[in-house]
Amino acid sequence: MKKQIKLLSVAFSAALLLGACTSSSKTLSESSAGSETSSVSSDTSDTAKTLVYGTGSYGVGMSDAGLNPHEDYSGWSCVRYGVGETLFRLNEDIELVPWLADSYKFLDDNTLEVVIKDGINFSSGRKLDAAAAKECFEDLIAVHDRAPKDMKIQEIKADGQTLTFVTTEPNPALLNFLAEPYTAIIDMQAGVDASKNISGTGPYKATAVSDSEISLVSRDDYWGGEVSKKNITVKSITDGDTLTMGLQSGELDVTSGLPYASYPLFENDNYNINSVATSRAFFLQLNFDNELLTNKNIRSAIAMAIDKEGFVNVLLGGHGKVANGPFPMKDSENPTYSFSPEKSKELLANAGWSDSDNDGYVDKDGKNLELNYITYPGRTELPILAQSIQANLKDIGIKLNINSTENYLEVMKDSTTWDIFGSAMVTNPTGNKGYFFDMTSLTESPKNRGHYSNAELDELAKNLSTTFESEKREEIAKKMSDILVDDCGFIFVSHLQMSLVSKKNIKGLTPMPSDYYEFSKDLVIE
Repeated sequence: MKKQIKLLSVAFSAALLLGACTSSSKTLSESSAGSETSSVSSDTSDTAKTLVYGTGSYGVGMSDAGLNPHEDYSGWSCVRYGVGETLFRLNEDIELVPWLADSYKFLDDNTLEVVIKDGINFSSGRKLDAAAAKECFEDLIAVHDRAPKDMKIQEIKADGQTLTFVTTEPNPALLNFLAEPYTAIIDMQAGVDASKNISGTGPYKATAVSDSEISLVSRDDYWGGEVSKKNITVKSITDGDTLTMGLQSGELDVTSGLPYASYPLFENDNYNINSVATSRAFFLQLNFDNELLTNKNIRSAIAMAIDKEGFVNVLLGGHGKVANGPFPMKDSENPTYSFSPEKSKELLANAGWSDSDNDGYVDKDGKNLELNYITYPGRTELPILAQSIQANLKDIGIKLNINSTENYLEVMKDSTTWDIFGSAMVTNPTGNKGYFFDMTSLTESPKNRGHYSNAELDELAKNLSTTFESEKREEIAKKMSDILVDDCGFIFVSHLQMSLVSKKNIKGLTPMPSDYYEFSKDLVIE
């Protein structure tokens, strides 16, 4: 009963922060005021219906502002909103299937040949052939921060509709990376304008783009079939109250990132709630520049103090699954660090920390154990997770200071300002589990915020990068996951159940496990 009261207290606090209608909330018109866009005229004819989509997953804070797939994570926006497409895509089972590609074959371990479907045009009117694709991939490799290391391209050849990739070394995951949104094929002759708008092959084209809003119109020449005539506005809204009120008032037609406390308001016949389990994990990176966190006893104490089930079942209302590793797979169902505050206290005592002055916090050499936690509000769940962990750590005598800011990347450049980074990431976006480790967990990983380093993990990553056989790849990925979890290099809390909440007249809006695809030709406003 005591545990339940504490969880409900945190849930109530989180609801006040993110789910209730408070005076700090903005109306949609206030949220959009002052945004600047570079635009062309959109179709406002009587036959074009309009859809307004509010989301916390677009904008500078999410590193996906604009539609240029060759910049940061903006490829996600390009593909999500139906402007760009990739050679391959992932189906409901996270299996690779051809998209712009018609067929493919490996000529040898270093050479992949892809035949592109004929009869596809960019929204600019230019035909998509191998030469156009080659121009796009060459620009991607030249300017993108992740693509060169991921794809390992030595040469690209174009002949009619046949595109050939030659790699510097065997790259078993190349097909997977050709489903990564940064490989969305855009018309480089049309270019990228000042607002980061592009010409793609998708069912929609953008008429205006800014860091906080995108305007889209349906294409009447889409290669994949007829697209119902419509205008779409994507609005970046990170405030949960504003999302809730916008959907209630009718100003929004669809929302993503709605506060969990708001879901009961829309569980009726006037709305659709479409949900899917994903590999998006909520997890913690620890700052190993802080000597305190190089002590495994302290890391383990933090891991065992976190009530993951309480977070998922009470604070998220069951919209998720407890995580015991980076991937929501069966071989990680047995937790290494089960919830045990008493064991956490023992581990802290083993590290020399105890509450000598009875102030509720453990101390050592006259100083309390105090840590700084940084996160961002772009995903509704993250501030709630921060509050939950703050309460959990207080129970074992650790004081946690929370900083939830959209400017988190700038703040984190000074490693003395933070100790724990709470974030969310799709850990298996392309069906290649090596992606998560390559991005976050290896000594040289670009998103290894806390400078974690493990020689065994690095060596296994090298083996994975040259292994083609799928069962062997799964075995290596399992070993890597076990090492990361056992070492408390990262702490995994939960996996997301993604939901899109819409008015009942919105059809064909189905979330996907990969979290890449939202607007398709099948999206209809009745």
